[in-house]
Amino acid sequence: QVQLVESGGGLVQAGGSLRLSCAASGSIFSIRNMGWYRQAPGKQRELVAAITSGGSTNYEDSVKGRFTISRDNVKKTVYLQMNSLKPEDTAVYYCNADVLAYGGVWTFYWGQGTQVTVSS
Repeated sequence: QVQLVESGGGLVQAGGSLRLSCAASGSIFSIRNMGWYRQAPGKQRELVAAITSGGSTNYEDSVKGRFTISRDNVKKTVYLQMNSLKPEDTAVYYCNADVLAYGGVWTFYWGQGTQVTVSS
């Protein structure tokens, strides 16, 4: 059984910062891509940032220069440092990982989501 557990969401004023963490646990042999998605009320879930096992990254255009994704492969954890936050960043943020469990096949797993609210 593989689980992704997120932490670090909350309420912040515009211009502030938050750091999200997502730790993978369970019978994990390997993790490929990891990423962060977000879903605002009434909108579809969208990719915010992703990182490969080798450290290559990509970002949604609106967060470039403000958000930084990173990972610790030993801790099986992905982070999202969010700076210069704007009210339009308000959403539930979900982490995602492409995981190979022992005896299993490559499977996408999702965290439970963490609320980020940016006040103006």
